[in-house]
Amino acid sequence: MAYYLIGASGRLGRAIAEEYASSGIVSLDRAVYEDWSESRGEVLVSRYFEKEIAEEGSVIFVASGLLDSRLSKEDLLKVNYDLPRNIIEGVKNIGIKVITFGTVMERLLNFVNPYVQSKVALSNYVENVGQGRSVTHIQLHTLYGIGKPSPFMFLGQILESLRYNRPFRMTSGLQLREYHHLTDDAKVIRYIEESIGSGVVNLSHGRPLSLKEIAECIFGAFGRNELLCVGALSEPSVENYKKTFEPIYLDSPALFRDDLPAIIEYMRDCYHE
Repeated sequence: MAYYLIGASGRLGRAIAEEYASSGIVSLDRAVYEDWSESRGEVLVSRYFEKEIAEEGSVIFVASGLLDSRLSKEDLLKVNYDLPRNIIEGVKNIGIKVITFGTVMERLLNFVNPYVQSKVALSNYVENVGQGRSVTHIQLHTLYGIGKPSPFMFLGQILESLRYNRPFRMTSGLQLREYHHLTDDAKVIRYIEESIGSGVVNLSHGRPLSLKEIAECIFGAFGRNELLCVGALSEPSVENYKKTFEPIYLDSPALFRDDLPAIIEYMRDCYHE
């Protein structure tokens, strides 16, 4: 049995690579799969893994992806949908399991967000081909803990505010989010890979935080409360203000850490890099 990883340079890919390091996971170079998202890319996928003589029961983690909803719909679909779809189609007769990743927002809100739409397309595809295929789509929450947060994300914007002494303007912050440390999620991903069959799986711990809580704790920890401007932005009409996800139940306790102190520690590390 062999493990293959696509997207090893990203934060999720790095966490998976570390979790499976002792299992000899193979991180594919971008040059290998850069054409796999194109039309008929499934043929290239099939040729590659037939040449690899990958054992039946091997696993491909498709951890590559674009997160920035400001990118074009076409670019998001190409990376977030076409690539994993072609991989799934390319190995369907080889007996290799494919694990893809998305977001819990796929089922939570009627987002116009093109990033979420690209992930909805993928999860719908996995559900439709799930019968008789070894494919698992894992819906993730907000991740932190490895590498710096992207500038367009909530923690990334806070980091910019702290570094450059800029006011941080936000909504009321009543939106609910689960924040997961990447190392914790990688352990649970291994559990899912080993213990849960095909289909769509929600990776939740059931302890959401409001964005206001997170912002107040971070600015307070840095002694920069004056930068935080809660309520300065208008309230989004489509958001999660109430939904709490059921935690995923494991045979052994999940190693989810206490997120607020862990987020503060993470932000301090990023700030001093």
